[in-house]
Amino acid sequence: QMQLVESGGGLVQPGESLRLSCTGSGPGFYSVGWFRQAPGKEREGVSCISSSGETTNYADSVKGRFTISRDNAKSTVYLDMNSPKQEDTAVYYCATVSTRELIQQHKCISTGSWGQGTQVTVSP
Repeated sequence: QMQLVESGGGLVQPGESLRLSCTGSGPGFYSVGWFRQAPGKEREGVSCISSSGETTNYADSVKGRFTISRDNAKSTVYLDMNSPKQEDTAVYYCATVSTRELIQQHKCISTGSWGQGTQVTVSP
């Protein structure tokens, strides 16, 4: 089973950039998604990318500001957060997602392997 470890979270000011990394260990290549959970709110999908990197999906709230990418040679998926807003403050998790749901339905549906999360705080 894939094990995922997130890194790169921290405190940033609105408008600054931040890069999150999700590094996996285990056999095979997986489609991976970023999810987030703010205090008092349900966890929501942010973005996901297929195992090949050819297909991506973004939540409307981050479209145009966040970019997901991957380096399969490093078994790492990145989330570049550009122009973050205070409402982007949350714990960010990465997880394996269904390739079929992503490609056919453009949805980020977790398949069960989650990282431990990394806190992102956007504050002046």
